[in-house]
Formats: sequence, structure tokens, C-alpha cells
Amino acid sequence: MSTSEQLQAAQKALSPIFYGIDTSVKQNLKKVLDSFRRHHVGVHHFATVSGYGHDDLGRQTLDRVFANVMGAEAAAVRVQFVSGTHAIACALFGVLRPGDEMLAVAGPPYDTLEEVIGIRGHAQGSLLEFGINYHHLPLTNEGKVDWQALGQSVGDHTRLVLIQRSCGYSWRESLSIAEIEKIVQLVKQQNPNTVCFVDNCYGEFVEDREPPEVGADLIAGSLIKNPGGTIVTAGGYVAGRADLVEKAACRLTAPGIGSSGGATFDQNRLLFQGLFLAPQMVGEALKGNHLTAYVFQQLGYSVNPAPMASRRDVIQAIQLGSPEKLIAFCRAIQQHSPIGSYLDPVPAAMPGYESQLVMAGGTFIDGSTSEFSADGPLREPYIAFCQGGTHWTHVAIALEAAIEAVGSA
Repeated sequence: MSTSEQLQAAQKALSPIFYGIDTSVKQNLKKVLDSFRRHHVGVHHFATVSGYGHDDLGRQTLDRVFANVMGAEAAAVRVQFVSGTHAIACALFGVLRPGDEMLAVAGPPYDTLEEVIGIRGHAQGSLLEFGINYHHLPLTNEGKVDWQALGQSVGDHTRLVLIQRSCGYSWRESLSIAEIEKIVQLVKQQNPNTVCFVDNCYGEFVEDREPPEVGADLIAGSLIKNPGGTIVTAGGYVAGRADLVEKAACRLTAPGIGSSGGATFDQNRLLFQGLFLAPQMVGEALKGNHLTAYVFQQLGYSVNPAPMASRRDVIQAIQLGSPEKLIAFCRAIQQHSPIGSYLDPVPAAMPGYESQLVMAGGTFIDGSTSEFSADGPLREPYIAFCQGGTHWTHVAIALEAAIEAVGSA
């Protein structure tokens, strides 16, 4: 069977799943539309102010719309967040104080948070340097949350639990909204004052509910991932309880300024439009994920999630088994990207990451993982992590080349 025929067979087998994704897209889009209507979004909200950004009506309205969509009391959507990691760091530094304890409940966090916490690096003003205690609960041997350990681990000094929704660069299932709800319930039973904070990156609009709707106190994420709809040029967000959102905003700007500052640099229209497009773009990415998983499992590779499994984020992992295949895979994706197709991905160090990375990212927005990209750390077992995709058909075209590049397992 030719590569093209393999993909056609995969598409046919996945037709019921594709239909289910379209149904979910419709539900999430309705939620976004309802919020736009509720807050009377109009063209006047696309105007912006300069300087300090005080009294930016568009930004203020976007915050309310975004909070409503996320099921939160408040939100701060800002182009001044340089990444999802920055938004997460502002949330952590906003809530935590010296002597507090932070507990990561789904294993160690994503690589870029290691220096924020202080696990790696020094003299950078990490949480540990400010006297904040940290530990994490290891996953079970099956890669699951250790529910028994979690039920005994939250104490009087546990100010915040970190719930990383996405798998990151680990070979585990990402967390479902139902699992996040269970975590929140277990934590609150032990200490009602503990803040349940969710790193929401890669998870927005994958399911029909968001973490604040199941009790999470605070969430954070990136606008060049799911909620930016592939067109927002930069930024991030925090959303949740109003007091906690303001604490995070005070770390982004300054105490006393908080969420009142931050010019939007004529980006308001893109921020609104990106949120409107987001459910559809997430749906396309999910279809691409299923297709990738299906064809590579047929080729004999281990994939996570499995082809027919329900999705919890927009990441699809393929265990390629060698550095040569990982590099070849990323090169094939890059060669079939709209931007920089002539570039040759090579392993290199990247700020915030421990291992060298090889990355295919021929995207219109630099670093956008809501557009189609693939990357992986140069360490065993050499996993390629595919993310995003504006059209599942683009993913299919790129996969043809990737299959030719790496062959069967």
C-alpha cells in the first residue's frame, strides 16, 4: 500500500471521530459566540490606547469575554506575557510567599518550569531562592496520577498545587477535565485554602469544559497556542478567581498597577478574532493528531495517545527510537511547512530546556504551536511531539513525507 493509500485508509477509519470533533467544535464555538453577544463586542473594541494602557475598553472587554468563556470570575489577557511559561510564573509568584509549599501532583513539571521553580539553574530569583518549598508526586508505574498519595499529601502549608494538564515532554496521558475535577476535590477535602492552579497550555477547547468550571482556582496559558486561533502574534493569559488573577497581574506589571496597565499595541482585533477562531483551529489540530497516531501505529511505532483514544490536548507523541529518525521526521515536517520550508532543522540548545531540541516550526507566528509543528528533545527514547495544525489536510500532506523519511519501526 502506498503512503497516499495509507492516509486515505486512515481518514476513512477516523471518519466517526472527525464527526465527533466537529460536534465539539460547534459546542465550544457557541460558548464563544454567546460570550461575545453577552458583552456586546463591537468594532469600537478594536481601538486601542498607547502608553500605560489605562482605560483600554477593548482590553477590558476582552478580559470579561475570556473569563466568561473559561468559566472564571476574571481574566487578564495580555500581549506582555512573553510565553505560557511567563504567564505561569506570574501566577506562581503572585500567589506564593516565603515559607509556602507548592506541590506538583502529576509528576515533575514541563522543562521550562524547572528554572522557575529552582530545580535547575541558580541565582535567577527562582521560587526556591525566595524560600518557597517544592516537591512533586511521582506518577504511578502506569504513568497515572497517584491518587492514594495525593489523598495524603496536602498539608497545612500547601499553599498551591500545580496541575499540569498537558503531558509536556513526558510519556504519559494528559489530564482530562474529569481528572482535574477529581484532583481539585481531593485537594480541597484536605485543605480548602490550597489554591488549585492549572497549567492549561495545549488544553483549551479540547473538551467542552475548562478547569475553572470544575473548581480550579486559577489557570494560565499561551495565546500562541490554542486560544489565539493561530493569528494572535504574542501573549498569554491568566484566569480564575478575581483576587488570584489580580495577584498574578501584579507580578506582570507592579503592585498597585496590576491588571489596569498594559497597552495592546493595536492587537485587540486579532485577540478577539483569534478567540473566535480558536475552537475551529483546535478541532483541525485534533484531527491531525488522530491521523498521525493512526498511520504511525500502523507502521509499528508506539504512539501516545492511541489513534482512537479521546483527546485531552493537541499534542501527539511518536516514539521514534533513534536520534536519526527524530531529526529526519522534523526535517520532513519543516520541508512541508508554509514558512521556511528550505531550512534544515538541527539539534540545538534552547533557553529554558535541559536537553538539546530539534524543532520543525515553519509557522507564520514564530514559535506558534497552534500552527503545525513538531519537536523533541535529543534524549531517549527519542520522541517526536507533534502539535497544532490549521488544517488537518496540511498535516496529511506533511505526514506523507514524514513516513517516507523514517519508514517502518
